[in-house]
Amino acid sequence: MKNLSGKKILLIICGGVSAYKSLEIIRSLKKKGVQIKTILTKNAKKFVTPLSVASLSQEKIYEDLFSVENESEMDHISLSRWADIVLVSPATANTISKLSTGSSVDLASTVILASNKDIFLAPAMNVRMWEHPSTKENLNKLKKFGYKIIGPEIGDMACGEFGEGKMTEPNEIIKKIENYFINLSKCKKYRALVTAGPTREYIDPVRFITNNSSGKQGFELAKSLSLKGFETTLISGPTNLKVNEGINFIKVETAEQMFKETQNNLPADVAIFSAAVADFKVIEKNKIKIKKGDYINLNLEKNIDILNYVSNHNSLRPKLVIGFAAETNDLESNAKKKLEEKNCDWVIANDVSNKSIGFDSDFNEVTIFYKNKKINSEKLIMKKKSEISGEIVNRVINQLS
Repeated sequence: MKNLSGKKILLIICGGVSAYKSLEIIRSLKKKGVQIKTILTKNAKKFVTPLSVASLSQEKIYEDLFSVENESEMDHISLSRWADIVLVSPATANTISKLSTGSSVDLASTVILASNKDIFLAPAMNVRMWEHPSTKENLNKLKKFGYKIIGPEIGDMACGEFGEGKMTEPNEIIKKIENYFINLSKCKKYRALVTAGPTREYIDPVRFITNNSSGKQGFELAKSLSLKGFETTLISGPTNLKVNEGINFIKVETAEQMFKETQNNLPADVAIFSAAVADFKVIEKNKIKIKKGDYINLNLEKNIDILNYVSNHNSLRPKLVIGFAAETNDLESNAKKKLEEKNCDWVIANDVSNKSIGFDSDFNEVTIFYKNKKINSEKLIMKKKSEISGEIVNRVINQLS
């Protein structure tokens, strides 16, 4: 019971025969000390009454009467911010279809679209509807968006047919939610540090040396870590990316600045070095702009190797040190060499010569090379960078647990 006591759950009940099970979900969650607010869609009221839901939840019911006049309290914003999670049960084929297109035609879909919390869907529909390719496609899209799917199960249906599509029983749904909060609680004791983006080494006040990097993968890694409960610090060079709330975000420009901020934010349990740090800097930066000529001579020196420094300083070294290797050739041999030379625990390598997964792409395909594990490497096939980040963070949690 302690796992859910004090939690706040927004329950969205959609129209379907399984809507009656939502009453049992409310009853069981209330016994565990959960505060529940409920949205009833127009079709849901054909199966359960607002009075029965209000009596069990002991809270105001938000009915699907969506208009500007009825949004005086900005319910679609306040409800999503109030909740720890959002549970849609039952999630009908129609609801799943609407969500997959980013629809906001009613209060329920608008709240979900505006939500900054994890969203759980408990699908319930006829077996033929569940097996239809459009439903599968919609669900796959939602999974990529980060929605968490519970069920459905195989069994007898209200329509008299048998097959997959039956809504998962309330006690099993609650177990899934409990496990979610247990895992979240476990990760709250962990600190994570992520470096991302490029660094700039100025030649004069307007020109600089840099490495190519959009920062997208690093930002997604920080987001995934934070959402999983890690106390997360993101140190990034210049990008135009939005930072997820709850992340300690530090802007830098040069490698030296990134190094100092890395030192300032250690110790950590895991450090992921995904930044494309410029390898060299000019020995002496010009104070005024260099006038254009046919050629220019630059005297360069090596930058501090942040990954190597952290990996080899026992007083600062995190439990898990992860480096990135952006390669254009010999990916495996170069990644293994980096793993050994930098004393990393993992090196995550990708082929940046492939434009579909290279710089600025929203997609990636990586191979994780491990130092002290039974398997030496593991390939994560091409997915959105947000999905790749989720898979990496799941492996981080397993390593630290």
